[in-house]
Amino acid sequence: MEHDLAKGPASDAAPTGRGRSRTTKAFWRKIRQPLAQSRFVKNAIASLFAQFVRFVRLTNRVVEGSARFSGGAYTEFEPGIIALWHGQHLLTPAYYPKRKPLVAMVSRSADAELNALMLEKFGIEAVRGSGGRENARHLDKGGAKALIALKKSLAVGKNVAMIADIPHGTPRDAGLGIVLLARLSGRPLVPVAITTSRRKVLEKSW
Repeated sequence: MEHDLAKGPASDAAPTGRGRSRTTKAFWRKIRQPLAQSRFVKNAIASLFAQFVRFVRLTNRVVEGSARFSGGAYTEFEPGIIALWHGQHLLTPAYYPKRKPLVAMVSRSADAELNALMLEKFGIEAVRGSGGRENARHLDKGGAKALIALKKSLAVGKNVAMIADIPHGTPRDAGLGIVLLARLSGRPLVPVAITTSRRKVLEKSW
């Protein structure tokens, strides 16, 4: 009898715990969308990303023999089209010299908006657009307008940056967008890769 009585309160408390869990989940679902759309929250996250990138640069040395943006290695090619691979572009804002204007093409996806906001923290202008595929289904993603904007930037002496390979495509396989920009502008492609000796590679992130 005593054993049964001892179990009583515990069994009564269990639904309360589950109820609290359901309430918490319902509350999170309610605020998740407004938070994701909040300009303040996005700017806060972008600022954290920017500080992290600066921290990585401060705590990692440039590999000996690497050409530096600010060391004049690319002066003869400017204004040029900086070509980057996915995964080797994240540190570019921290290493690009502040005195030189740069315009970067950033996807119009919701995730890439944080990337665009982070670039602004470094004084880099972002134009939004996706391109590179031959499929007509992708022509409405702003790629054409973005290419025109980048071409105009090159014409006034600004360097521009694009990620050469296409999301969800073949890694390290350049799309047509960056090639088309070089052809239309007559400016050279400048291949750039920035990585660190200490890193974590996300193999299944593509």
